[in-house]
Amino acid sequence: MSLSSAITTAQTIFSNTGLQTAALSTNIANASNPDYSRRVGILTLDSNGAQVLKIQRAADNGLIKQSMASTAESSAQDTIDKKLTDIRTLLGGNNYETAPSTYISKLRDDLQAYATKPNESTLASTVVSSAQDVVTSLNSVSQEIQGMRGVIDQEIDDQIDKLNNLLVQFKSVNDTVRQGTANGMDINNELDARDSYLRQISEIIGVRSFTRENNDMVLYTADGTMLLDTSPREIIFTPVPAYGASTTGNPLIVDGAAMNAGSSGNSTAKGSLAALLQVRDSIIPLYQSQLDETARGLISTFAQVDMSGSGQDDMPGLFTWTGYTAGDSIPDGSNIENGLAALIKVNDALVKTKGGDPTDLRDGGYDVDGQSVASPDYLGNTDDDASYSAILDGLVASMSKDQDFHEDTYLDTSISIVGYANASIGWLEQLVSESATAKENKDAQLTRITESLSNTTGVSLDEEMSLMLDLEQSYKASSKLVTAVDTMIQTLLDAV
Repeated sequence: MSLSSAITTAQTIFSNTGLQTAALSTNIANASNPDYSRRVGILTLDSNGAQVLKIQRAADNGLIKQSMASTAESSAQDTIDKKLTDIRTLLGGNNYETAPSTYISKLRDDLQAYATKPNESTLASTVVSSAQDVVTSLNSVSQEIQGMRGVIDQEIDDQIDKLNNLLVQFKSVNDTVRQGTANGMDINNELDARDSYLRQISEIIGVRSFTRENNDMVLYTADGTMLLDTSPREIIFTPVPAYGASTTGNPLIVDGAAMNAGSSGNSTAKGSLAALLQVRDSIIPLYQSQLDETARGLISTFAQVDMSGSGQDDMPGLFTWTGYTAGDSIPDGSNIENGLAALIKVNDALVKTKGGDPTDLRDGGYDVDGQSVASPDYLGNTDDDASYSAILDGLVASMSKDQDFHEDTYLDTSISIVGYANASIGWLEQLVSESATAKENKDAQLTRITESLSNTTGVSLDEEMSLMLDLEQSYKASSKLVTAVDTMIQTLLDAV
């Protein structure tokens, strides 16, 4: 080796060591940054065949795509789980203390006690009070869950604003990556930023990516709709001002296509938007239909029956509904009466504070909300016997007797009103359980993928410290080489 080549070698080693040291320092500084990918020095050959050190960014596209998919699934399941927890909280928490089923069971017990002692007027008042608790529960839960749909609409709107901002930032950094790649510039920091935006976008909407020439990235939704190609696609959504049981929420449109909502407790949704749509358009409306059928079943169970045998239609008894007028028929269950749970009420004719008499429940043949629709044909206690209990016994039996419910509520179609109300809680509890299990599994999957990605692209301080020692030895070797060359040149000069 000539002295000049030795000097060149030493200079190359110093240059490469400096580049690696700079990369190592950057790695150590970003050891706790989850959006940073480790920088690695790679020796390559230039056009002249000389070895050149290039700093590259550690990456694993397969793991990144798995991380995006798992992030979307975990975010969606977390959203479902939180909303189901909110619904259960409305019903009194884990024990469902304020659920309609709880009050219906208490109503049955109080009615049984009154049937046993029909001459006790205080027991009649207790039954009417229990009926009012049932009505209050149905009314309030119905109103609250419809209010939740309005809140969800606002959350969707906020999420879209956040998504649009992320897409704008993604476009900016993607443009820099594309231009930098074409011009041979260092784009490692921009690639880190782009991956960070991808993860944040995946939390909101399931996304798939495709990389084109010059590292240009195109984004699609999990449904295959274009989300970003050079520029973000239009996202359209209009919140509904107020929700009722029969209100249909507006669709979320991405590039002209409506986004699909998720389904089931183990949600198929990808991202929080699809999960919010699932709760708004599937879970809450289905539970609302169960509440409405519960209200209809109560009205039917406690209806006044023609005692004369002439075949007249049943008439509202203990329970009626806001808007009832004389001659209206009790819903027969052929259709779900949307919003009935919010309209059901206790008949004023039995409420003492409204001028009614609770003991009329025992006798039959009373008015409905003071509309003078009472008929002697519906009167059972014709002798005004204080111990008369036939109607009360019939009502107790009716609460345990199977009746028909609409199949679209996804519960048993032939079951007692008590059983139906309990089945509705069972349906919700099963959904909560499925969601909790799915959340645990999806969170664990995301954790494993994140750890694998971190092991591949993240910074390990132990490895960096080991590399630092190697670089130190390399620097020492280069220094010795330079010293040796310097000595040789000095010796040569002295000889001359």
